[in-house]
Amino acid sequence: MAFKHGILTVGITGGIGAGKTTVCKIFEEFGAKVIYADELAKELMENDESLKKKIKKIFGVESYIGGKLNRKFIADIIFSSDEKRKLLESIVHPAVIKRILSDLKKIAGEGKYSFVIVEAALIFESGFDKELDYVLVVDADDEIKIKRIIERDKCSREEVLKRMRAQLDSKIKRELADMVIINDGDIDELRKKVSFFYSLFEKISKSSGGN
Repeated sequence: MAFKHGILTVGITGGIGAGKTTVCKIFEEFGAKVIYADELAKELMENDESLKKKIKKIFGVESYIGGKLNRKFIADIIFSSDEKRKLLESIVHPAVIKRILSDLKKIAGEGKYSFVIVEAALIFESGFDKELDYVLVVDADDEIKIKRIIERDKCSREEVLKRMRAQLDSKIKRELADMVIINDGDIDELRKKVSFFYSLFEKISKSSGGN
């Protein structure tokens, strides 16, 4: 197969609490290159003046404190209002996608990696799956996900459920995915699953050679 960006690209996504970031960190341990869309979004929302202006227009001057994004203020609004959440996504997604495509071109040109992982919560929602060769979805039992988020973010069950409801249903994500990792076990079990996919992506990359 011909890779879309001259290098094998694999998107990793999943609902809140599923463990997609943990999966990506393990891929990094094995030597993979990972682009974190959420980190790029935060960077752009704090450093891109055009984006900052648009966010202030939607959410008000309270959306920034001393030039830094007021994350809790924004989160409280977008998890309570579908309209405001979609508005934010409509201005942030294009900027993030543009940056990721630029980074992919650069990485492919350097020739240091056989494949690239792109971690993003909204791969399907933003339509970015069309830019990737494969999408791997990380999922877990709902109660396990809820417990993880309560422990991690020190929030209430209702707050977690509100955030989960704001995301695309995990069953739909699994149906849209090319591959799935179920992360219901311990870290050693997860590492074995990631190791399998790391080897698989290496083989796909080498056997195709980008052609």
